[in-house]
Amino acid sequence: MFDQDRGRLPDWLTVCRDGAPQVPGASVLAGAATRTRPALFAALADALALPTYLGSTWDALADVLRDRLDAGPLTLLINDAGQLLADEPAGQYALLLAVLGNLATTAPHPLRVVLHEASPS
Repeated sequence: MFDQDRGRLPDWLTVCRDGAPQVPGASVLAGAATRTRPALFAALADALALPTYLGSTWDALADVLRDRLDAGPLTLLINDAGQLLADEPAGQYALLLAVLGNLATTAPHPLRVVLHEASPS
């Protein structure tokens, strides 16, 4: 997701390492609860009250998140983001970012994703 032309992350994605970010109105996910794709889908379904028909594919997730973004803006804050999809092959993380990036650039309302990883003490 690194923009080689501009040398920075896309506008919809924020990565922070220090202190607890203040993100009013964000739906918060714990990285420890998102280590696998099924766990991520379940955490998103709980945090966003997604429909029960949410499938287990990236396309299904994109569909329900697009429906959610039809209703208004969405901010996701993932704490301990280093654990996000940690028990999945690396390609799954890339697919998640691709899905979110596509939504952020095509949905009718803004999507913002904040990945927070506390610095080691």
